[in-house]
Amino acid sequence: MSLAILDARQWQQVVDLGTGYKIEAADSPLVGMVKGVLARHPFPGDRDPRGNNWVTDTALDLIDRYDPGFAFLTYARQYYSSRYSPLTAAERAEMRDAAFAEVERFSRESGFTTVLVGTGDMTQAVTPIDLTGLDGLAVASNWSARYAGLYGLSARDMDRLTGHPGLERVATREEIVDLFGGGPEDGSRLPEQMAVARLGHYFNTTSLRRLVMLPAPSYFVPVSANLDGVASVTDVKSAVLARLGREKVAIAFLEGLGCNDFTVPFTACRNGREWYCYEPGDSQYLALTTGEHRVFEHNGGYRYYLDDIERKPFPFSGYFTSLPSGTIGQAYPGRSIAVGNRSMFMHMTTGCDIACECFARNLYNQGLMAVIHRQDKAAGVC
Repeated sequence: MSLAILDARQWQQVVDLGTGYKIEAADSPLVGMVKGVLARHPFPGDRDPRGNNWVTDTALDLIDRYDPGFAFLTYARQYYSSRYSPLTAAERAEMRDAAFAEVERFSRESGFTTVLVGTGDMTQAVTPIDLTGLDGLAVASNWSARYAGLYGLSARDMDRLTGHPGLERVATREEIVDLFGGGPEDGSRLPEQMAVARLGHYFNTTSLRRLVMLPAPSYFVPVSANLDGVASVTDVKSAVLARLGREKVAIAFLEGLGCNDFTVPFTACRNGREWYCYEPGDSQYLALTTGEHRVFEHNGGYRYYLDDIERKPFPFSGYFTSLPSGTIGQAYPGRSIAVGNRSMFMHMTTGCDIACECFARNLYNQGLMAVIHRQDKAAGVC
């Protein structure tokens, strides 16, 4: 059973991650240690200047007390700030440099070899695409600006979408299955058709936040040159595992930064297949942490409301209804931690023993959550 610790500043509660039910008697030394880390490091907010500092400080505290051999870190302040705040080019550059400085501070103070990975470039949000008024159903997610799922389209709908100035293409389920080498059984969570937005265009969603910038279609993303033998984001897992036998290694995922932003030597690695490129989100994280493309399970067009039942599994984990398998944290036999200012992805996509993350929704700061997946490695924890 995975334990989740909810922290709302001066109030903490332990729950079963899978059910959300409270657990009254769970104060083991490991739980006590993680509670202490959360209490010492309240989350300042998604766009707060101290947001990325929080990642480094929390990770260093966990390392001092848990002594892991692998760490997965996400620095996302520059992504949220660029997405929702009108910034000048100088302000964006300053924020980028501050993110790299935080990674360097983590590496210097922890002694970990740190592999830096960018999620892709950002671009100005120009034109929303309105898919209301279709005879069929359009499904768009706040997690994806580029992709939307289409269901039950009429001939009139297809006429409207064909040649739409904001659309790059409309791909069928069968085309996506073929693109990623799947079979007929793999398409159950894919939309019937997937609309793909052009650069600068994005799908209207229920979000009340006005988009300023959004992820650009990034067919390649940067991976720092200190990791050899990588040509795709799916190569990172095996390359890092090979290093973990010799040294302590961390992955630092820098959200909202692409090849045009990297200030350290890097390899440009493929970020998807052909026309399908990942945005910062669940499928990109899983491609990196599992070494596999998980588009069949996690994509921007799935009808997630079908999973929204009264007793949905993993109620604190967003759209996820089960723990993904084959992650780097699960594959590594030593101790591991994940820390990041991106909700849900730390504890659901990395497979690390302990994950600490902000608990924020739509930029509203509701505190912190930590998840303990493995309690059997905790001997000697202080």
